[in-house]
Amino acid sequence: MASKCPNCGRVLKWYDVKADCKECGVSIPNFNWEARLEEDSERAAVKSASFHRTMNMFSYSVWGTKLRIARIILSFVPIVGFIVPWFSFKSEGESLGIDVIGLFTDGRSLIDLFKSFFGNMSLYFTNMAYEGKSGPVTYTMLGVLFMVLCLLFAVIAFFMILITNKHPKSKLMVIFDALSICSSIVSVIMFTMAVKAAPAYPAFTLGEMSFFNMTGSIGWGYFVALALLCVAFVANFLVMRAPAKTHEELEEARLAKKAEKEEKERRAAIKKEEERLEAEKKAEEEQQRIVEEARAKLDADKKKKEKKK
Repeated sequence: MASKCPNCGRVLKWYDVKADCKECGVSIPNFNWEARLEEDSERAAVKSASFHRTMNMFSYSVWGTKLRIARIILSFVPIVGFIVPWFSFKSEGESLGIDVIGLFTDGRSLIDLFKSFFGNMSLYFTNMAYEGKSGPVTYTMLGVLFMVLCLLFAVIAFFMILITNKHPKSKLMVIFDALSICSSIVSVIMFTMAVKAAPAYPAFTLGEMSFFNMTGSIGWGYFVALALLCVAFVANFLVMRAPAKTHEELEEARLAKKAEKEEKERRAAIKKEEERLEAEKKAEEEQQRIVEEARAKLDADKKKKEKKK
């Protein structure tokens, strides 16, 4: 779309490089600059109000109250529950601990299981098909799947606190925390079913890991993880049920704090100015005293000289 002179409407050519219009002589960059400046000022005011609204709601949703501060901490803590042992499989061959890095269990860890699975996925699916999808391999991998879903839902619940800052009473965090708890329960049930199905398969493999006469039990870490997940759920539920401030209340509080800050700065400036004036007055008085002492000394010296004459 071709540019036009804002005054006369003349279509500007590509070679019209001068600031003034050839038709009417008006300065195109400066045409109606007061109105445009007013429009820019109004747009800036709208954007500033929108920015303050967003920041008010974000800060209030995340750390606006003691309960909300506790909520964001308690929503992050459940991540720790995935490095402790949820379940342990033992056999005359390999042993497998269902924790991420194997700090609290002997033998293989989930990291080893993931490496094995992604290194040879076809072998796992072949073993599942051989079991009729109802054997220890199938139930073990389903348990791992629901454990991963549990972690995923917990992480989503944490980030929902940041994402839903415009809706401080959002139910999404509670929903994802509930899904995370349910996934953890299903995960342990699948691991337990894998142990119960193991007698029908005295020998089987998880990738290159061989198990003979496998047994297993729930680890203490699962109860720690479940407790942390439940605490996060309760914290989010309490925040959801607690009364929340509106944008108008938050903006009023922000303006009150701003006014209080400005008043303190004004008082500090007045006090500083009073101290400066007082210091100047003292300096003038001191200077006057020195001058008077000098004059008195000169007068005394003059009288002494006159007496000698």
